[in-house]
Amino acid sequence: MLDYVKTLLQKISFDLVLFEKELKKSLSFYLETQEIQALKEWCNNTFKYSTPHANIINACFAK
Repeated sequence: MLDYVKTLLQKISFDLVLFEKELKKSLSFYLETQEIQALKEWCNNTFKYSTPHANIINACFAK
């Protein structure tokens, strides 16, 4: 499921609202505890040069 979430987030990264919605949904419903940490690291590495994405990622994982 982690690979699916990564692919989905990459494909919708152009729309920040949709990106945030899907990231929240994946954290709540799709992923297990171990996968959440892996997704956090992947998101931080993949979107580290995009301030809007980084803000969304930090907010979603802070909860």
